[in-house]
Amino acid sequence: MNKTGTLLQQELLAPLNTWHVGGPAKQTYRPADLPDLCAFLKTLPLSENIVWLGLGSNVLIRDEGIDGTVILTHEGLNALTYENNVVRAEAGVTCAKLAKFCAKHHLAEGSFFAGIPGTVGGALAMNAGAFGGETWTFVKSLEMVNRQGQVKLRPREDFTVAYRHVLIPHDEWFVAAHFVFPKTDDSEAEQEKIRLLLRERREKQPIGVLSCGSVFRNPPGGYAAQLIEQCGLKGLKRGDAMISEKHANFIINIKHASAADIEALILHVQQVVRAQTGIELIPEVKVYG
Repeated sequence: MNKTGTLLQQELLAPLNTWHVGGPAKQTYRPADLPDLCAFLKTLPLSENIVWLGLGSNVLIRDEGIDGTVILTHEGLNALTYENNVVRAEAGVTCAKLAKFCAKHHLAEGSFFAGIPGTVGGALAMNAGAFGGETWTFVKSLEMVNRQGQVKLRPREDFTVAYRHVLIPHDEWFVAAHFVFPKTDDSEAEQEKIRLLLRERREKQPIGVLSCGSVFRNPPGGYAAQLIEQCGLKGLKRGDAMISEKHANFIINIKHASAADIEALILHVQQVVRAQTGIELIPEVKVYG
């Protein structure tokens, strides 16, 4: 028997992203699994605006919401397997889960995924990285779905990959990745590495507050947080949006910030850093709505 997902109209998106801001979507869909997602995509008009959301980190959804269909991947696209030296992770698998899975299966160098606060789909879309590791270093091939609900296996060579940027074929989206990691005999060492990385993250980043992760890409040869701090912007507020006192490349929703507050703060940071240093900070955050 085929599983069926959940379709909702005008669902508020604020609870579904890590900043807790943003208006409703015209409709949201939680696929039951990959075949169900493919069946659902076939029902959408070719002109429909489609937005994909995992854990909702690294995105800013505007207060007006999204006039289109938001597909929520986290619950339904969560298969994670290891066979013939290849890890297959669907788009809704959390990066933290992937890191632990690699350690369990004696696979080295996957520990950095523990520092990415999102899902595999989002990590693929932006070549997310942490602690010196980057997602696409380990990608062998991708499963892509198009508007007609057809899944196609593409080799890594089909994609142009750069720092925090990936060029994706038009009207195709990631539904699964095939990763290859080096083997290791010491699974415990990999698990210890994850623990150390998470401890470092807790010490250096504002954990347990409403943020999206890093807001800006690091400029060549430097660090966005360092530039923002040098410009005296730590602790600056717009409404209830504030630049973190702990790490200047994080913007926190301290209470009831609007998406407009956060966006205004992002633009202000860009303007001040540009004026004082001549450097253009490029946001990592994807803005929808």
